[in-house]
Amino acid sequence: MSNAQILQEALKLNPQERYIVVESLLKSLDIPDESVDTIWANEAEKRLNNYRDNKVQTIPFEDVFN
Repeated sequence: MSNAQILQEALKLNPQERYIVVESLLKSLDIPDESVDTIWANEAEKRLNNYRDNKVQTIPFEDVFN
């Protein structure tokens, strides 16, 4: 069954049934990717270590938002 056919069939559902289908589809897309979490955690730790070791130039908060 093609995407267009699936959509045509879904549009025949009553609003409550369509809502259930939409919610289920959206939930299926919201599955956390642990590998991305690991990559970000490693990056955050690297940045913190660089900050603590004075390897990066910091910018005062006021300058960033002015």
